[in-house]
Amino acid sequence: MSGPLDDASRRFLETQPVGTLTTLRSDGKARSSVVYFTLEGDRIRISTVAKRAKARDVTRTGWASFCVMGHEKPFPSLSVEGPARIVTRDIGPATAALLEKITGKTPDAVPTDEQLAVGGRVILEIDVERVYGVSYVS
Repeated sequence: MSGPLDDASRRFLETQPVGTLTTLRSDGKARSSVVYFTLEGDRIRISTVAKRAKARDVTRTGWASFCVMGHEKPFPSLSVEGPARIVTRDIGPATAALLEKITGKTPDAVPTDEQLAVGGRVILEIDVERVYGVSYVS
């Protein structure tokens, strides 16, 4: 184990397609959305559009929480939280990995930062600092 995620938690996250991202609105209230994600080391990566509220929230607060639930009994789950940021450089490989997870197909080419910028695409990254609420993950 190289960080806060133990091997069982890492395996669980690697097999799940979606999770619920929670950020904080400017009034301090929580905002949640279901998103596809990938795990790289102890970092959760989510593709989004820079204009979306979740991206604005992360830019303002530098924090996010993420909860993942398995879809078969006994419905394993875990939550993580930590520092978060919006990344706009060298995001092609992360975007391609997310596209593969979403579609089940390897993209023909890795998109360039310039191509992604045209659509306003960014990567929201969460550094897993804390793992909590782990249930039935083994």
